[in-house]
Amino acid sequence: MGGKGVAEESDEVLTRVDGDVGLITLNRPKAINSLNQQMVDALSAILTDWADDDTIRAVVLSGAGERGLCAGGDVVSIYHSARRDGIEARRFWRDEYLLNGQIADFAKPYVALMDGIVMGGGVGVSAHANTRVVTDTSKIAMPEVGIGFIPDVGGAFLLSRAPGGLGLHAALTGAPFSGADAIAMGFADHYVPHDDLDAFTRAIVAEGVQSAIAAHAVEPPPSGLAAQRPWIDECYAGDTVEDIVASLRKQDAGPAQDAADLIATRSPISLSVTLEAVRRAARLQTVKDVLIQDYRVSSASLRSHDLVEGIRAQLIDKDRNPKWSPATLAAVTAADVEAYFAPVDDDLSF
Repeated sequence: MGGKGVAEESDEVLTRVDGDVGLITLNRPKAINSLNQQMVDALSAILTDWADDDTIRAVVLSGAGERGLCAGGDVVSIYHSARRDGIEARRFWRDEYLLNGQIADFAKPYVALMDGIVMGGGVGVSAHANTRVVTDTSKIAMPEVGIGFIPDVGGAFLLSRAPGGLGLHAALTGAPFSGADAIAMGFADHYVPHDDLDAFTRAIVAEGVQSAIAAHAVEPPPSGLAAQRPWIDECYAGDTVEDIVASLRKQDAGPAQDAADLIATRSPISLSVTLEAVRRAARLQTVKDVLIQDYRVSSASLRSHDLVEGIRAQLIDKDRNPKWSPATLAAVTAADVEAYFAPVDDDLSF
């Protein structure tokens, strides 16, 4: 690496240059490479460095260990920050979203290996890349509604542009989807078998990105979600989350009922804000416009009851029994939702 910055001091983000390819490895395998402030800072410094380094022709992002690229942001740190003053959480989100915008703008080939678990913040560092590779082990999700949060990292840009109701289904259930689903939904571009990833990476170094894709990418299997679009498109066309759930409940036993059951466990305010956020994202022009919205929404969520309560129930006490407030979708008002989209004093700018 050319620059002498924070990037070289982090053992949680490893870099090496092989030929004219810069290789980045997220290296917190015990935490499925969940992002913290130091990792976000390191990634931004590395990409700034390599964007201007004429000897680097392409970048490859991967995750250490067998479990996945990245399980998201370090939400336990968010929990502790939210219980104090929220300053560290907002700094993390701000820098993370600026990094997501940097990745979306990166001019050289940026190959994200979306292998294994890729959730939340993991989507942010991969699905805005110009070359997104999934595998037979990919398990991708925007599961934020399960912890009283709202899909962020520019995810709503992609969710809003997925065919039919697929994006809203993923956002409101928080359920994981496969690599084949990710390609069908516009979250990924190429399908390379998990066992071929090492050879694929070597081929990028030896022959370049396009040759490596030509040699190693295969036709993805059919998308299970895309096959279910008839009921998904019908049900998720509802005006409100209540309408959507009612429509799901009218379907036969099976995946629609499973989706309704899953939505019923999620934070009512998070669901209501998520529906609005995805619909607003559909009208925004760029990933960066959506990231500006995300920073406002995330900042508002810090003031909510449900973010702290959701993380407590899932990850701190692990009782899996959050007490949401408001407790029902019917109790969420339009004003409650609107408040999440209010500008903040330190609005994001690119």
